[in-house]
Amino acid sequence: MSGIGPPVLSADDPDAIPAAIDVLWMGGIVGVPTETVYGLAVLPQPEPLATLLRAKRRPSDKGITLAVDSLDQVEAVAEVSAAARHLADRFWPGPLTLVLPPRTGSVLPDPLLGPTGAVGFRLPDHPVPRGLAAALGPIGLTSANLSGEPDARTSDELIAAIGDSIGLVIDGGAAQGGVPSTVVAFDGNGAKILREGAIGSAAIRAALR
Repeated sequence: MSGIGPPVLSADDPDAIPAAIDVLWMGGIVGVPTETVYGLAVLPQPEPLATLLRAKRRPSDKGITLAVDSLDQVEAVAEVSAAARHLADRFWPGPLTLVLPPRTGSVLPDPLLGPTGAVGFRLPDHPVPRGLAAALGPIGLTSANLSGEPDARTSDELIAAIGDSIGLVIDGGAAQGGVPSTVVAFDGNGAKILREGAIGSAAIRAALR
């Protein structure tokens, strides 16, 4: 990494969220803590999403998750089945990503859509990403690492991985979870666990019974 790296603010700093909002509005990337691992946040618009994909060296067809502050924000753009709502009620806020079909008429940038055309949503159990989503609406959020490399658990690891591409880092200390969110997809055929993460598959299946 060259240069001196991005500015860093403590998550406890009252200026952290306003500063992050300023960076996001300018199309930049903000490194943020979550309860699992550190993430990279951008506005869910084509240019910031393209910048994020370049920074991560990530394929454009994998889909970028939207971080939200409420289930209402999800229902504004996606179809939420009764089973998906039940999982949200059980595990949100927390390390669960729900992959849902967009509402008819919803226009979403291609980088948000996975290979099936569905969109991932997560309501983190952390005030920083939730504060940004509360202020701005759903925000693009993905793990803070180069594609295929280990997830960052500290702000230092985040900066070492891709600091030159980031406009601001919010430091919340070492991530307590260290394991990514569990990903569950819903479609007309029911639920499918795409990735077992912080929530075990047995707990997901039990909640769906």
